[in-house]
Amino acid sequence: MKTTLNLNDQLLADAKALAAQQRTSLTRLIEEGLQLRLRAKASAAAHGRVRLPVFKGRGGLVKGVNPLSNKALLEALDDDA
Repeated sequence: MKTTLNLNDQLLADAKALAAQQRTSLTRLIEEGLQLRLRAKASAAAHGRVRLPVFKGRGGLVKGVNPLSNKALLEALDDDA
């Protein structure tokens, strides 16, 4: 199927150079790029929700450090160094 695309001039020049380097056509290069993007989208949708890791260890602030004060937190960092 034929279609018309409006591409950035530099992007088109880079794509043509890559196609020539790989000894393939510009059409084939564009098709491969579209296939990669579509597969990535389908793969992300298939995985569903992503679970983020949660740290359940011990720790916390040193006694006497106000967690609501940037100044106190920065001073506690300086004491650590």
